[in-house]
Amino acid sequence: MTNATAPDNIAPPAKTLVAKMTDALTAQIAGGHYRPGDRLPSEAQLTQEFGVSRTVVREAIAALRSGGLVEARHGIGVFVLEPAPSAPLPFHGVDLARVSSLIEMLELRTAVEGDAAALAALRRSPAQEEKIAEAFDAFCASAAEGRPSAEADFNFHLAIAQATNNPRFSEFLQVLGPALIPRRAVSQTEEEAALSAADLTRLVSEHEAILVAIQDGNEDQARMAMRQHLKNSQLRYRSMLRAAR
Repeated sequence: MTNATAPDNIAPPAKTLVAKMTDALTAQIAGGHYRPGDRLPSEAQLTQEFGVSRTVVREAIAALRSGGLVEARHGIGVFVLEPAPSAPLPFHGVDLARVSSLIEMLELRTAVEGDAAALAALRRSPAQEEKIAEAFDAFCASAAEGRPSAEADFNFHLAIAQATNNPRFSEFLQVLGPALIPRRAVSQTEEEAALSAADLTRLVSEHEAILVAIQDGNEDQARMAMRQHLKNSQLRYRSMLRAAR
């Protein structure tokens, strides 16, 4: 006995009258035909306009009410509501032009990335360890040649997050985006303008300490090295904040 398969060209089921009317009224509201505070036509008027029964009208209005587009006021009618404000996306309210915002992000990263480095020391695969080392070498090369190193810096931290083998850590860093590497925001045209040669040397040394601890499988040392690196960055930006005042 063979299983019958449905042909690919079957048309989707037609929309019901309620769905059609709901879509039409939603489009009218979105297009400004009915603005917030406006009263919709009466049931009788909508019945005539759409050529449907009162039951269809009532169900369509109920759907609009469920979607937060309108509200019914007893004895008066149905009125269009102000659109609900959309929820802000996480970290998209960070003002990268403000040093105080950069410090806030560094504090958050210190809490998260310290444990990420510790987990990477315990869980990394040989391939992941190699990827962290390659990212470190790229960072060192950029710093030595005087090229912008923010991208290589990001890749180093991301490789560590991936080596935790917990995808939430790398997702966290990806959500932060440009806020992850503060000096991207400190200087728009020349990423490294805010860093002296001594700063770059210190950054290389701090990154190397993190790498070595992970390679040694030293959980506590990896956590401490990462936290120290990010706390040192906090201190540098706090100094900038004091200098600006």
